[in-house]
Amino acid sequence: MGAPHELRGKDRICWRPEEAGQCGRAEAKLLVNGKSGRAAVEVPAPSIMLDDGQVERRVRLLRPIERHAIGLDALAQTHWEETDQETFATAWTSELAEVPEFSTSTFHVVTGLLLPIWKRIPDETCKVYRLQTDGGQRVIGRVISAAALSSLYRNLGQDGTPSIGVNEAWRPVVDGRSVLQLADGLQLRRVRVMNDYRVELISFTEGMRDRLRAIGLFSEIIAWKLRFFVPIGAAGEEILARLTERHPITGLTDRDAA
Repeated sequence: MGAPHELRGKDRICWRPEEAGQCGRAEAKLLVNGKSGRAAVEVPAPSIMLDDGQVERRVRLLRPIERHAIGLDALAQTHWEETDQETFATAWTSELAEVPEFSTSTFHVVTGLLLPIWKRIPDETCKVYRLQTDGGQRVIGRVISAAALSSLYRNLGQDGTPSIGVNEAWRPVVDGRSVLQLADGLQLRRVRVMNDYRVELISFTEGMRDRLRAIGLFSEIIAWKLRFFVPIGAAGEEILARLTERHPITGLTDRDAA
């Protein structure tokens, strides 16, 4: 069964400007992106060892509903600039005002008499969840990802393939857990570009370029190759919805199996 759940804005890092500016750390810096106008708080992050043995110093950028680490060299090539409290507060408050109070997503629970079919359930996790719906219905069962639904159907001898909505497909792709398969041989997967994570569209053709830009994807030429990306942020899910109108979802697969 699929069950929607809501996540309050305050649980999604949505600090007020004065809270974001403090962050409990003396090393925090207030930043504004000179190109996009977005705001972020820069705080120290653990360094990592690169393949060539060099140590990459990194910082973490805290934003209204997300956070990610980036190397100092990569940060220097971006449009992030240190700013004053007033400019930061204006940019942060403006972006915070666009964040909805609630977000709704869908998860799937296998419930009922599970012991006889336990081995047929895809081995993602053996955790058992207990929950109660707004209508008072109590459910106990195992949570299963959208990517494993097709395998579950096959294991139980059920015909047909369960439909996957944009809402439940977007988050596993952004988190890097799944690869989204679209019609016409297209794929959406998370990739690492310039020490940052992006959602890239794979296997597009030359004739699709103008249409993809019109839908809202952005392109960059990296290592002499044109690549298309879906923005990670509030607009990403909406752009994916427009993309799937032309190229419907055909499946969601585990990242390791893709």
